[in-house]
Amino acid sequence: MSVEIERKFLVGRLPADGERGTGQRLRQGYLAEDGDVEVRVRITDTAAFLTVKAGRGLARTEVETEISINDAEALWAHTEDRRIEKVRYRIPVEGFVAELDAYQDSLDGLLTVEVEFPTVDAADAFRPPVWFGREVTADERWTNAALARHGRPG
Repeated sequence: MSVEIERKFLVGRLPADGERGTGQRLRQGYLAEDGDVEVRVRITDTAAFLTVKAGRGLARTEVETEISINDAEALWAHTEDRRIEKVRYRIPVEGFVAELDAYQDSLDGLLTVEVEFPTVDAADAFRPPVWFGREVTADERWTNAALARHGRPG
C-alpha cells in the first residue's frame, strides 16, 4: 500500500522567476468521490495517470497508475464540473521538492504549494520558507477535489 505524506499551503508570495523554472501544464478531473475516497484522471502533455486517494489530512493512501492518453481523454469526458487546470512548478526546498501550482480558468490567480515527505516525522519537522503562506493541509475546502467541485473557498 502506498501512503502519501504531504503538507499543503497557500502561497504568500511567489518565488522569483529564476527559482520557479519551467512549469508543466496539468489537467485534472475527478471521476468519482465517495466519502474520503476519490478517483481522478490527470493529463499532461506527455503522460496520463489514473489515481485513487483515500483518507484525509497529512497522510493518506494513494495508488497511481499510468494510462494511455487516449484512455485518459475518454475518461476526461466524464469529469465535467469536476475539473482543474494548472501549471505545476517543481522547486527544491530544504532537501525536498515543493510543487507550486498556479491554477487557471475559474481558479485563475490561486497559488498553492505542496511538499511530500518520506515520514510523518519529516513532515512535522519541516519549516516552510517565507514565501509559503497559511497552511491548509487539514482544511478539506482546499483539496484539489474540493476546488474542482466547489471552486475557491470564500
